[in-house]
Amino acid sequence: MPELPEVETVRTAMENQMQGLLIRKVIISDKRMRWPIPENLPERITGGVIMGVRRRAKYLLIDITSKSGNRQEQPKDEEAKKTKDWCLLLHLGMSGSVRIYPPDHHPPQPQKHDHLIIWAGQDQNHDHAGASTIMVLNDPRRFGGAQLILRQDQDQHPLLRTLGAEPLGNQWNGAALMTAIKGRKTSIKAALLDQQVVSGIGNIYASEALYQAGISPKRQAGNISTARIETLTGAVKDVLRRAIAAGGTSLRDHVQPGGEIGYFVQKLHVYGREGETCHQCKTPIKMIRQSGRSSFYCPQCQR
Repeated sequence: MPELPEVETVRTAMENQMQGLLIRKVIISDKRMRWPIPENLPERITGGVIMGVRRRAKYLLIDITSKSGNRQEQPKDEEAKKTKDWCLLLHLGMSGSVRIYPPDHHPPQPQKHDHLIIWAGQDQNHDHAGASTIMVLNDPRRFGGAQLILRQDQDQHPLLRTLGAEPLGNQWNGAALMTAIKGRKTSIKAALLDQQVVSGIGNIYASEALYQAGISPKRQAGNISTARIETLTGAVKDVLRRAIAAGGTSLRDHVQPGGEIGYFVQKLHVYGREGETCHQCKTPIKMIRQSGRSSFYCPQCQR
């Protein structure tokens, strides 16, 4: 599943290519996804302007402001007529990806697992397929999806309202993590994966951050010292930032919107390296199962 760095990589590309553009046409598939794409999505957002693209945890949030005066056809949906600001929430699921085609690119043929296609341009005076930037959401396993939310209601949406702090935010530090895990008897690895404790961290980067901090994934979260928790939060931030700079980690399906793979996979110290030697002490990396997930660690360097 794409984690925070992969989603942030997609967010940056989407905002760079689509911010300020007017949505000319929207096509959705009729295939069922984990979170079904609303049938009235095309009617509600066509004619709207993409004001920006944000990320919350592993979700992409596309801010759309309706411009009813620019619509070629007035919407039949009464709520769409009244509403000015939407937030289109996208989740990439287990195998989802976003492709972006610039205006000078020949319009692509839809692929088998394309579930959402958006044409956007500087205005609506051109044919949608002519001078449009095209965004495509593809998801072979269909564990992702899209939700359309009123901007004023987004903080109360079931997928967003219980999320923990952003690990790259200024307010997330050792003290914040200590407060969130105080008294917890679960493992520190499980705590990092709990999206109510801290949002956006997945299996890959939890393993890598724990390695960098020298903390075993088996350690009980509530029993780790303040000093070591400070070290861990610093390691989380460092690992995530380096992964974002490298374009994310491509394992199996993830690609950047331009089609490039992420290269952080070449820098992984423990994840997926069971039996290989530790880069620091040459001890073989071990793998254990925790809550159904694989945890990779060095038994010598991580205590």
